[in-house]
Amino acid sequence: MYEAVEFVEVSRLGEPRQTLIDEFADEASAVEAARQARREFLETGSDDYAWWIVRKAGATIAEFIADSKSNKEFVLDITSGQLVEV
Repeated sequence: MYEAVEFVEVSRLGEPRQTLIDEFADEASAVEAARQARREFLETGSDDYAWWIVRKAGATIAEFIADSKSNKEFVLDITSGQLVEV
């Protein structure tokens, strides 16, 4: 199982708000849901900073990362611990 998660750092609040978008049987479906959530967020025109991740359910390492301030997407190279642009 994979989960797509959205984080929004609202400027007037101290901690980012974390929202589970949904859980999926495969990584590709979770990534597409995160991409869709990103598109929807950008359409709002919000100045808040947001990011989206896909990870195995309950994991602390993300397998997909995107944010609201760039068009870049990343994965984590577990062997090096480095973010790699997709």
